[in-house]
Amino acid sequence: MGDLVNLRQVRKRKAREERETEASANRTRFGRTRAEREREDAARKRALDHIEGHRRDES
Repeated sequence: MGDLVNLRQVRKRKAREERETEASANRTRFGRTRAEREREDAARKRALDHIEGHRRDES
């Protein structure tokens, strides 16, 4: 005798897997480029350096 299969759960699992596959493709296609990440990191570092430069020395 075969195992019972809940078709609703199978459909939901299949839909979840399809969404994950599409999401993975989109992450690859629309992710930030290396230049964008480096530019953002440089801007963040400049902002931190600017703030640190205006900090008063503790005596």
